Amino acid sequence: MIMKGFVFRAFDRGGMIFLAILLGVILLVGLSNQLLPASSPLHAPTYMVSLVGKYLTYALLALSVDLIWGYCGILSLGHGAFFALGGYAMGMHLMRQIGDRGVYGNPELPDFMVFLNYDALPWYWFGFDMFWFAMVMVILVPGALAFVFGWFAFRSRVTGVYLSIITQAMTFALMLAFFRNNMGFGGNNGLTDFKDILGFDLQSDATRVGLLFASAAALALGFLICKSVTRSKYGKVIAAIRDAESRTRFLGYRVDRYKLAVFTLSACMAGVAGALYVPQVGIINPSEFAPAVSIEIVVWVAVGGRGTLYGAVIGAILVNYAKTYFTGTLPDVWLFALGGLFIGATLFLPKGLVGLAASLWNRRPGRPDPTKPALGPAPAE
Repeated sequence: MIMKGFVFRAFDRGGMIFLAILLGVILLVGLSNQLLPASSPLHAPTYMVSLVGKYLTYALLALSVDLIWGYCGILSLGHGAFFALGGYAMGMHLMRQIGDRGVYGNPELPDFMVFLNYDALPWYWFGFDMFWFAMVMVILVPGALAFVFGWFAFRSRVTGVYLSIITQAMTFALMLAFFRNNMGFGGNNGLTDFKDILGFDLQSDATRVGLLFASAAALALGFLICKSVTRSKYGKVIAAIRDAESRTRFLGYRVDRYKLAVFTLSACMAGVAGALYVPQVGIINPSEFAPAVSIEIVVWVAVGGRGTLYGAVIGAILVNYAKTYFTGTLPDVWLFALGGLFIGATLFLPKGLVGLAASLWNRRPGRPDPTKPALGPAPAE
């Protein structure tokens, strides 16, 4: 019964169209890479496959932020921390898979530990040689941190700008901790030089296409989960918390529990995004904890359209495509363009690109003006 309700809520008309377009495009990119020769103008090069796969993980991350910011009013400026923790969990598994193929040929210790004179593997690295254990940690570690952090913050009724500031402090503190070599996570260089995943060579085209499909599947599942949550009774309560938290609490709802649950779910989604990101870019280091990374995520959501789900995905893909383009052609201008984009979206597009498109659609010739009351039949004399 629960599963039936989930499916019914998740698959509305808009959701089905969105998923069909998303999966269709990804399928075309993957198949054109594998089936068409490199000389064909329709062939998708391998770098494009990896780039699209990375954009999809960013889209899943933006989706997680939109769930808590757009629907519950929690502006987190530290969600990059959950993304990075999921990435580190995946990176630890990939490092364990290298075995004796590292530079130093040590079958037990990663190269950076040999370089730093470690005698044995730290206790928190045990179990990461098993894929299933690493996948559990990808969800459990960000979820546990979000639960503990949210439990203290929401019970203390920390809201608004104060919550945003302490989420920034959290990710900044983690960044400083992971920069230290004695933490056992590679320090400044992080984790890299991955060889394979589940026995498949990470440098092969087929593996990259497989990771692209896995990222698309994770994004689709994340979208369906968010859609189901926001359309349920639970979603109506979190929307009420966003619009009038004190009034919702006065009506008898345990506001802190609702916020804690959606915050933890969002962190788990961000962790999955980080885990899919790492094998496609080949590295994870403390720079992913940087506060600027978390602020960028909010910009993606604001540009696309807060509280729309579609908008978060579209904003993440468009902004990151622009970032890829401008950092290659105008590297000194990109940061100014990003700041201007956020200011412009805040001042002129409060509902983002999706809101602008909806407004233009409603104003097309032949449609009634939604700002004016509809004319009904004349009252009887």
